[in-house]
Amino acid sequence: MTDVESGHPFDPLIDLDGMWTVEVAERYLPIPGLPLVKYECWDGKLFMSPYEAARNSYGAIELAAAFRAGAREAGYYVYGTVTLTMGALDRWIQPDLTVLDSPQRGTWVAAEHCVMVVEFVSPSSVRRDHVNKPAACLQQGIAWFMTVELDDARDLAVVELRRLVDGRYELVTRAVSGQRMQMAEPFAADFDPADLLAR
Repeated sequence: MTDVESGHPFDPLIDLDGMWTVEVAERYLPIPGLPLVKYECWDGKLFMSPYEAARNSYGAIELAAAFRAGAREAGYYVYGTVTLTMGALDRWIQPDLTVLDSPQRGTWVAAEHCVMVVEFVSPSSVRRDHVNKPAACLQQGIAWFMTVELDDARDLAVVELRRLVDGRYELVTRAVSGQRMQMAEPFAADFDPADLLAR
């Protein structure tokens, strides 16, 4: 396909810049020829990031296992990466773990079903995971936001859980390797962050 006006071949990353919506994504994503990446969108702007490093992937599986029993007892469901729509058709994120209030099917999950977002922070995602995504989740009224930082070189894992209070996220609990991360809400969980490190 060629853009008639410019004569250059159609490139969705260039030609659809600022115009991405759920419908456009369903038609053009994933983009052929590119490595597998996460696609997130804010106000029609598409952002691509590589899938998590092996370190974070392992940690996410271990964390999901630590959450499973307590989440199910509370009536919640722990999912890996889902595409969470953020109130508008041109806004979505893909958290590393997502706790939902009910079983969901299909590609797109409305933020209203989200109980908690969990982000594993990477060097390339520090601003997104500590600033942009919490701000997006605040706008949607998502009650809980957790960040996890894993550093194999220092044998260090840090987990922080925040709760939505008066329009902002307040730190509820924090634990590092060797301590217990104890949660009563949004469901019961008790684990050592060190368990999230592959050793």
